[in-house]
Formats: sequence, C-alpha cells, structure tokens
Amino acid sequence: MIEFYPEIKLVHVGAVIASGSLFATRGTLMLARSPLANHAALRYLSYAIDTTLLTAALMLVTILHQYPFVQAWLTVKVLLLVVYVVLGSLALKRATTRRVQVGCFFAAIAVFLLIASVARAHHPLGIVYTVTHAVAEGSRP
Repeated sequence: MIEFYPEIKLVHVGAVIASGSLFATRGTLMLARSPLANHAALRYLSYAIDTTLLTAALMLVTILHQYPFVQAWLTVKVLLLVVYVVLGSLALKRATTRRVQVGCFFAAIAVFLLIASVARAHHPLGIVYTVTHAVAEGSRP
C-alpha cells in the first residue's frame, strides 16, 4: 500500500485545506450573524470533508506505521484535534454568549494553525520548534 502514499497524502492535505476553509467560512458567516453559518448543506459538506480527512489520516498511519501515543508529534496532533473540535462546536452552535462564540472561533483557528504547524514540522512544538531551530542554525558560525 506504500505505493499509494503520495496520493493518500495529497487527499489528506487537500481535505485539511478544505476543512479549514469551510470552518473559516462558516465562522465568518457566524460573525456576520448569518443563518447560513449552520445551513444543512454546509454542515453535511463539513461531515463529508472531515470523514475523508479522517479516513486518509488512518490510511497514512497504517502505511507509515507511525501511531499516536508512540510518536509525540502525532499525539499532540490528536490532542489538539480534540481541542479544535470542542472550540469549533462552541463557536458555531453551542456557546451561550456572543463573546464566548467569537472567542472560541478565533481560538479554534489558532489551534487549527498549530495542528498544521505540528504536522509540517513533525515535532510536538510545531512552529515554535521550527522558528527556534532556524534561529539556532542561523547563529552558528
């Protein structure tokens, strides 16, 4: 199955981009107080994209034999994913006040970006590791 790795990774990355874009769109609609933010078509599209994303992720784990709770960076991704889902749910439908709703939306976007940086760096600190590593490399003679 390793021969399908590039295609599966492409599907995974595409689904990440689609999922994040759709969440940002729905969040923007929520900020504008539009009822379209929770329109059934957008919700079902979100379910389809996220199912594709999860399926591709599980296929990659199986192909690469890299597992959460064994590799630290994957563990961080899974834990941050749970935080992202909770924040997203609060932002789009469950928050009881507008302030909490808006705060959760922006926090969810920040967590989404952190998850992406952890994935790119293959390191639990994500962008923090990338930046500090680059600074340390640049300071060497």
